[in-house]
Amino acid sequence: MTDSLGPVRAGFEIDTGRLSDWCAAFIVGFHGPIKLTQFTGGQSNPTYRLSAGERRFVLRRKPPGLLLKGAHDVLREATVLTALRRQGFPVPQVFGVCEDADVIGSPFYVMALVEGRIFWDARASAATPQQRPMLFKAMIEGLAQLHGLDAEAIGLGGYGRPEGFVPRQIARWSQQYLADGDAGRNDDMDHLLDWLKARPAPADESAIAHGDFRIDNLIFAPDTPQLTAVIDWELSTLGHPLADFAYHLMVYRMPSALGGLADIDLASENIPSEQAQVEAYCRATGRDGIPDLDYFIAFNLFRFAAIIHGIRGRVARGNAVSPQAKTRAEQFPALAALGWAQARAANSRWHDRIEPWISAQLHAVSTSPRV
Repeated sequence: MTDSLGPVRAGFEIDTGRLSDWCAAFIVGFHGPIKLTQFTGGQSNPTYRLSAGERRFVLRRKPPGLLLKGAHDVLREATVLTALRRQGFPVPQVFGVCEDADVIGSPFYVMALVEGRIFWDARASAATPQQRPMLFKAMIEGLAQLHGLDAEAIGLGGYGRPEGFVPRQIARWSQQYLADGDAGRNDDMDHLLDWLKARPAPADESAIAHGDFRIDNLIFAPDTPQLTAVIDWELSTLGHPLADFAYHLMVYRMPSALGGLADIDLASENIPSEQAQVEAYCRATGRDGIPDLDYFIAFNLFRFAAIIHGIRGRVARGNAVSPQAKTRAEQFPALAALGWAQARAANSRWHDRIEPWISAQLHAVSTSPRV
């Protein structure tokens, strides 16, 4: 992970003296002084490596400055990490949580630094071709394990509302999209939003949902494809497991210019196909198939575009976390266009499926005996 580290950037400085005092008071065996560096990956909550003697930690904080209501709740991350770790799910250990913004300027938590490999691109180009199928298999197994946990039984029954996840997400992200005047409006995004609001949502299901399950939010063992930690839980909640899974699949519909795999020769890279991932997830979760997959893909492209739209707004306001934020923000129009294209394609595929059924029904009516 060290290749993603750099100096603490301007505007994200922390008073290390106050932080050291807090750590000494709340983390067993902690001894300062401390040294801070900042992770450059990610776009949401500022993340730092905290070094104190021979010990290494990670600090996640709420960004400073003006933020949209309800965004960047780092304390939710600490809640879910603590509950999942008790179940043996691969997440970092949380050592302490601070709600007092006076300590470093915003709420934060401190967790263990998990050493290992992070693959920063969807094709896992830093892995060997022989390793890639096993990495993709580990991703599916990890997501299926998460979705199989009983939220109520592990103390996360109140972590979100179990019903109406998809409509609520559409409402949440549309509200943030429409409220962020600094980022501007987009016709494709407006069309996609109208399409989602007009189409009935799939039947409810509920599970613990990560909300951002992609390869660069996973840490693998240094020398094996073992999944050792799932990180960046800012968007986690109780949600529809198939929406969570479809988010993982989005890269198969996105071109490489947007960080996806749609124009990559998967076979030559030894990367499992989208269909192979669908079949693997269905086997791991006992499903026969996912008939609403196209809807969930379009829904997630809207949601992802809304997230990037939020980054665009933060760039405009000057409180974006990542130095790559401006580049990411520039991808918003292309993502919105892709989402709207997926929605139109979903309409076409739905029509192709339903037309034979309608024809059969009309034929049955026309040939039935008249009374």
